[in-house]
Amino acid sequence: MSQRNQDLFERAQLRIPAGVNSPVRAFRAVGGAPPFMERASGAHVWDAEGRRYIDYLGSWGPMVAGHTHPAVVEAVQAAAAKALSFGAPTETEIELAEAICRLVPSIERVRLGSSGTEATMTAIRLARGFTGRSLIVKFEGCYHGHADSLLVKAGSGALTFGNPSSAGVPPETAAHTLVLDFNDLAQVEKTFAARGAEIAGVIVEPVAGNMNLVLPKPGFLEALRAQCSTHGAVLILDEVMTGFRVALGGAQARLGIRPDLTTLGKVIGGGLPVGAVGGRRDIMEKIAPLGPVYQAGTLSGNPVAVAAGLATLKLVEAPGFQDRIESTTRSLIQGLVAEARKANVTFSAQSIGSMFGVYFRATPPTSFAEVMECDKDRFNRFFHAMLERGVYLAPSAYEAGFVSAAHGAAEIEDTLKAAAEAFRLA
Repeated sequence: MSQRNQDLFERAQLRIPAGVNSPVRAFRAVGGAPPFMERASGAHVWDAEGRRYIDYLGSWGPMVAGHTHPAVVEAVQAAAAKALSFGAPTETEIELAEAICRLVPSIERVRLGSSGTEATMTAIRLARGFTGRSLIVKFEGCYHGHADSLLVKAGSGALTFGNPSSAGVPPETAAHTLVLDFNDLAQVEKTFAARGAEIAGVIVEPVAGNMNLVLPKPGFLEALRAQCSTHGAVLILDEVMTGFRVALGGAQARLGIRPDLTTLGKVIGGGLPVGAVGGRRDIMEKIAPLGPVYQAGTLSGNPVAVAAGLATLKLVEAPGFQDRIESTTRSLIQGLVAEARKANVTFSAQSIGSMFGVYFRATPPTSFAEVMECDKDRFNRFFHAMLERGVYLAPSAYEAGFVSAAHGAAEIEDTLKAAAEAFRLA
């Protein structure tokens, strides 16, 4: 690491815990210290030393159009010139809500917030308030934000309650969450047979992106939909990451699953903080002030963030946008697999939409347990070798990657050249 980045990291640690404002930024998973970023454009970011990187982090997902897209920047500047915040309704909030409902047919009503964590927290509260039940089902390896009831890991058995995965989460809070194995159909059916009358809702990433990229097996999401319908539970698809990346209408449109509630974030803010929960009208009308389920936020529907989101969605809707970005992503992973084969490295990769996963194992994983079988040390060496060659990947073996519309043939070619050397070093 250059001295400027190192100096900034040491300075940050004097006032910010671990020197970062979100844990994964600290590079604890991969070792070393993080570069501090100063600017971005298109498919690239520049650090404090002026070094350029091809960016596959994309601010953890929202930069689907690329960094500082002129249309998004113009929309933000125009909104900021009018006001930074009102704490009162605006017409642009309605426009964003209308766009979301038009693009995601399962969403009949939507409430805006300021983060994906806020959206998932609200969705769970709505499921409980609507059903009058307490139990929530989630899946090992799926991350839905840092709300207490979601920071839960699996218990000692399939039908035991979960255990807190963070200090500060009371055991009695974790006791309302069951944690099952992603893609395990039999476990889902067994759980509903035993506790179906207690389950308020099931929350799941339709395509898992927080244990690296893990695709749902055929029939898995369909089974969740069927079990929720049979037992009167609320099916929540967490599309904070997949929304408008896996397909224009989200993973639910691509995979043919209609949830009761959907959570969104990232792309609908265009890089600024926005979250949303939406779904069936009868459930959404339980939210305050229409109903008894309370949710509020001083900066919800912030006009500058909404402007960025609207401008981004207009770009995403353009004819051919999704096909082009998906094709670029496929080119990337096919090239990476080919380079790993040349270097005789055990490696696999896969993608869906503009999300991708890379794994140091022979085949892509289908569960959290299989993700844990990946060669983490080899990934860490590969990560640093790529970083040294100007390619910025997520600093963890357990995170998905993102391609933007700004990535083109030149960026893919340069990435694969770097990978050819990095695989040999890994």
